[in-house]
Amino acid sequence: MTSARSYPATIAVPVQNEIIIKKSRFIATVEPVASVEDADAVIARVRRQWWDARHNCTAMVTGLLGDQARSSDDGEPSGTAGVPMLEVLRRRELTDLVAVVTRYFGGVKLGAGGLVRAYSTAVSQALDLAALVRRRSLTQVTIDVSHADAGRFDNLLRDWVLHHGATLGEPRYGALATLEAWVPAEQLDRLADDIAAASAGAVVPVIGGERIVDVSA
Repeated sequence: MTSARSYPATIAVPVQNEIIIKKSRFIATVEPVASVEDADAVIARVRRQWWDARHNCTAMVTGLLGDQARSSDDGEPSGTAGVPMLEVLRRRELTDLVAVVTRYFGGVKLGAGGLVRAYSTAVSQALDLAALVRRRSLTQVTIDVSHADAGRFDNLLRDWVLHHGATLGEPRYGALATLEAWVPAEQLDRLADDIAAASAGAVVPVIGGERIVDVSA
């Protein structure tokens, strides 16, 4: 069976990092966003926060496939800030995030090459601090077990998803306990075999639909 299609990742929570190069401060703010409008709101907030800075340069990538992108040099020489920042996001195969690099000019000119390196480095070092969230097309799998067996199978699934690129869903409790996992298509047979082995064939997983699911890296 072929592997599921890969999608660009995103980050779990906002990150911020500051570097100083030849007396200029470069403060990188990188945040996950759900839309261009969310990204614009982050940019507006950062510009208000650092209102006295010389530049607030920006880059964003949005869309499930990372097919929407935009950048701004915000007064820096053309091509020395926004595009290099965007290239870092592209190189790391990320989407649904916005990066703003705030520069407080230190009095020493860096030149075009120096600016490209500075803005790229500012974003790269901020992303080094970020927790990645992978996105995969996963298939829903549910199992119904007795309440007495729920803890044992919950532990089985928790351990299993850690080693097979899967993630847990929300359990539901009625007459039986319904446990849920979201599983890569190529791992469905493996999960069925492992559940059968753990239950002597008494528990049969039910395969549901597919959706794009965030999985912590």
